[in-house]
This record gives sequence, C-alpha cells and structure tokens, in this order.
Amino acid sequence: MATLKTSLATQADSLAIIIPSKPSALKVSYGQLAAEVSSFQSKLAALGITSAAAVSIALPNSYEFVVSFLAASWQRAIAAPLNAAYKQDEFEFYIDDLKSAVALVPKGAYKDNVPAVRAARKYNAAIAECYWNGHEVALDVKELGKLQGKQNQALQRAQPDDIALVLHTSGTTGRPKAVPLTHRNLTRTMKNIQGTYKLTPKDRTMLVMPLFHVHGLLAGLLAPLASGGSAIIPLKFSASEFWNDFLQHGANWYTAVPTIHQILLRNPPPQTKPDIRFIRSCSSPLSPKVFHDLEKTFDTPVLEAYAMTEAAHQMTSNPLPPGKRQPGSVGIGQGVEVRILDDQGVEVPQGSEAEICIKGENVTKGYLNNPAANKSSFTKDGFFRTGDQGKKDKDGYLIITGRIKELINKGGEKISPIELDNVLAQHPAVAEAVSFAIADEMYGQDIGVAVVLKDGKQLSQDELRSWVVQRVAKFKTPKKIYFAKVMPKTATGKIQRRMVADAMLKQSEPKAKL
Repeated sequence: MATLKTSLATQADSLAIIIPSKPSALKVSYGQLAAEVSSFQSKLAALGITSAAAVSIALPNSYEFVVSFLAASWQRAIAAPLNAAYKQDEFEFYIDDLKSAVALVPKGAYKDNVPAVRAARKYNAAIAECYWNGHEVALDVKELGKLQGKQNQALQRAQPDDIALVLHTSGTTGRPKAVPLTHRNLTRTMKNIQGTYKLTPKDRTMLVMPLFHVHGLLAGLLAPLASGGSAIIPLKFSASEFWNDFLQHGANWYTAVPTIHQILLRNPPPQTKPDIRFIRSCSSPLSPKVFHDLEKTFDTPVLEAYAMTEAAHQMTSNPLPPGKRQPGSVGIGQGVEVRILDDQGVEVPQGSEAEICIKGENVTKGYLNNPAANKSSFTKDGFFRTGDQGKKDKDGYLIITGRIKELINKGGEKISPIELDNVLAQHPAVAEAVSFAIADEMYGQDIGVAVVLKDGKQLSQDELRSWVVQRVAKFKTPKKIYFAKVMPKTATGKIQRRMVADAMLKQSEPKAKL
C-alpha cells in the first residue's frame, strides 16, 4: 500500500485519526501513526509473524485495530479482520480456514476466556491482547501456540502482489469463500475512491461502518488516509452521538449502508446545520425515497455506489456535481470496466438485462482454495461475474435489478425484489420493506414481503396489497405480507433476503397489524 505509506511520510504533522472519547479525544498525526505502525510491526516480527502468516484481528473499531492492521500488512502478513461479536464456532471456522498464526483480542479477553480466545486455542494459534495503554499500542502475548520457537523474525517489506487482506464472502449461497486481496488491489481501490470523490487532505470522514467489513476498511479508513485526509473513529455507530462527534471534530462526509441513513433520518437532525460535502451510500440498494429524504434533510448530494469484497470494495458510483447523480442507479464504472454479459459471456445490447461483470486492477484474481468457484466466477476474457443482474441506461448508468439467484420466478415471470422494495418504501406507514420468493404450488414461486411499520402506524395486509396493486402490475402483488418489529440484518447492518425470508417463514402466520 505504497500510496498510504507516502501519505504517512509526507503528511507527518497533519491529523490522521481522531478517536472520540471522554474527557478528551485521542488525536493522532500521520507522523505518530507511522511511528506506531513501525513499532507494532517490530512487535509482530518478534512474536514470530512473517510473510504470508495470517493475523486474525478480533478487535472493535479502534486505534489499535488501525495500527495492527497496517503493521500486519507491512510485515507481509495477511490481515484477517473478524467481527469481535462472533460466536465460538464462527471464530473457529475463520481461524481454521486461514490457519491463523495469531489472534489479536482486546484487553481482558484472555482472562474472560472469550469465544475468540477459545477458538484460537483450539487451533493452536497464538493469542495476544492488543490495546492502547496511553503511550503505545501494546501487544501482550498470552499463548505462543504454533509460533513457539519461531520468535524474532526479520522485518519485511511488503510487495505489490503480496496478499494484504483476506475477507470472507457472506456465504448466502453456501460455505463462505475466502477472498484474497493484494496490496495492488487495495492501492487501486484507494486511488479509485479518492478520484471519484476528489478526496484531499482537507477532507475528514466520520467512520460508521465496522472495520472488519470491506466498506468501512477501504472507503471509511484507507482511502481517506491515502488522500492525506483524516478519519473520526468512534467505537461503534451511535445515532445519538453521531452528529455531536461529526460537528465537534469537523467531519465533512460519511459513507454508510442505507440502514444507517434511515436511522439518522428517523432521529432529530442536529441543531447546528452540518457542513457536508457529500453523503455516500453503498453495500445494499438505496431506495429513491431515502435518497431524496437525505438530500432534502442535509442539503448535500447523495452518491450511491456499488461494491463487492471481490473488487476490494468500490466498482461504480454516481459522480459528484456537476456530474449527474441518478436515484435508483449505482452510477458508472470507477476505475473498472463494467459489462452486461449473458451466460455465454457475450455482451447484451444497451438497455438489456443480464449479469453485471467487471474487470480491473482492484479485482481479486480468485478465491483461496476454491477452483470450482473460480471457474464459474470468471469469463474466458477475465471478467468477474458479480452474480447481480442489471442493465445500463442510455447514459451508461448502471441499474441493479437484483441478485440472479434472488429474482422471484412466478410462473415464468421474473420479478425484481429491489423494484418491489422501492415501491413499498414509498408507503407513508412503512419504515422498511424486503421482498423475497416463497414456495407456491401453482406458480413455483410467489412473492413474500417483510414489513416494519413506522412508530405509531398501523396497516393491514389487505390495505397494503390494495395500495401496491395501484402501482405495479397485478402479478407483482405480494401473496404474503409479514409484519415484524425489526428487520433481520447482518452485523454490518446489511439486509440479506435469505436471512429475512428464513426469519419470516418461521412465523406461524402473518399478523394483520403490529
């Protein structure tokens, strides 16, 4: 990640990171960050970490996460961030899958024998607590595990094609796949994001996404740092603290999933109007209604982007003004080539729907130890098959119409769940809506919808159906409507249709109202 190293070297006195805390925030300059990362790299080398060793990072968003991640990558190791809230069997899967050399856990985790510690011990990984002690990021080794006798390795210098990061796909279609991303992949994505949003040292972002997710790590942290800007990193997202931190520490943009945008819209806006250069939305579809509500409420352009772990995050985005930003579209390719290809890998005519495929320097060369997935995921011309269905409009803007395996096939009629979501979101009583396929004897599949109502609102199935049928073709009317108090989501706030469908189908019968 040469771009980032350059920023650390040339912006020595500039502010890089702010960790909000009471009574005073931790503020770290680029020079301090560079020295801390270098020091921690030496600690990892002394522990026994060297080229291609996997470092599982089970830490929350924090200064120690940033330092340990960068230090691992500089040591030519493979950083493997993990959700600190995982259960033991989840930690076991990820630690075993990468044969992790060490698991980094928060202070006190060893004494408490948390799930990450138990999982690391099961697979003989070293266990070390990692925390800021007020003077430095400490590395307190508790068990050496498989690193016993391998201490005091030489300091390494990362190469462009070294694997810097491994993240796993969400596993909605089976066993999670390990996605290796090289320094070259990450550097290209950082440059792409910097170019898309014209990031400069004057920009400061408010990080709300978890750093174990490619969205938070690349768009919320690494791209801002590579541009010489700065990042405010709270421990976790809090709607009640968001604007206070945003204003107090001088942020001027943020990136998040639609769920977080909706939470911020449902909470009172700050009394002092924030000076926001733009708001970025990514990782799941943003309904046109939420798009317009955000722009109206915060008086700033909203830029929806499209990203995947396999592309080291960003692939397309709507541009900044004066470029056109189009609600319902994820914009145009940003440093990548985007084509709409059929099953044979042939590009379809403009405006026709088929699979969205991409090619670029930011895209992984293939999954780890998964030749079957690699064969099916790339065309003979080297385009990565995203699994998403979409089309390009007359201006070349990309419109996603759904996951290919999530399209609802009702008696041969292909129905986009995203289209239905956007229609349902316009109902004045609906806070969230997710459409999905349900089994049907006559049609093979029919439409199910999970709905969360706004506080104090009531709505029956029949009332909602009558409202929908006035806005879409009759065959797109939901057969079953499930009302829920909260919408099931992943740890990153992302909605997975399969997860929602499974949760709703476990209910005995849909209820008429909350």
